[in-house]
Amino acid sequence: MKGKVGLAIGLSVGYVLGTRAGRERYEQMKTQWLKLWNQEPVQRQVAKVQTFATSAALAVPGVLWEGAKRVTRAVSNVQQGAGTQQGAAGEKVRDVVRDTAEKVGDVLEDAAEEAQHAADDVSRAAKTDGK
Repeated sequence: MKGKVGLAIGLSVGYVLGTRAGRERYEQMKTQWLKLWNQEPVQRQVAKVQTFATSAALAVPGVLWEGAKRVTRAVSNVQQGAGTQQGAAGEKVRDVVRDTAEKVGDVLEDAAEEAQHAADDVSRAAKTDGK
């Protein structure tokens, strides 16, 4: 689904930049786009996405900080251990780093899904308004 939206945007931009219809057609498309963009349902969805993106972006440093603390504790254990304990502690560090990366990925994935839902809502609002 994300690829389809990206493709549609890419095709639209390519058409606008490569159109041979001239400035008049460009201005017409620009006017239509601005009418759509400034509609109340679209702006509500934009505000939702901005709010969610802000909260998701604020969550990432916290997840990274907690992961960094866990890695530091695990590395401290490696330094205190010897022999096979070091290998086990090294695995613990690897696991902590992987878990932290997965948590950051989950936060970013949630943000992308929310943005996609908002884009779908905007698309539905545009189709409803066009009828």
